[in-house]
Amino acid sequence: MRPNLMNMIASIEGEELVYLQALTKELTEDQLVNFIAVYNGKRRTTDQILLGCVLGFVCVGGIQRFMVGQNGMGLLYLFTGGLCLIGTIVDIVNHKKLTFEYNRKMANESMAMLYSYQ
Repeated sequence: MRPNLMNMIASIEGEELVYLQALTKELTEDQLVNFIAVYNGKRRTTDQILLGCVLGFVCVGGIQRFMVGQNGMGLLYLFTGGLCLIGTIVDIVNHKKLTFEYNRKMANESMAMLYSYQ
């Protein structure tokens, strides 16, 4: 029986679940378990990104961009005060999109890693 992604990945949301189901539909049960183990170590939850955005708003701008691997934007936000706080406010509103884009990238990397070891 194929493991349920909802049970194996903490706080997964709808768009991410649909993407992962489509990405992993060809995998065997063992491959899926290995994929989830790798992916869980790399992914971010929307709560983590939202917390980074709020910290970027009150402390140091750009934390959220560093968390999703956008180091250039993180430095820009850092040196411009989150683009005068406007960029940080936009990131707070769009934190789910930032999280999904990052997690999609990590899922593709995890899938590539899974196939490279076989």
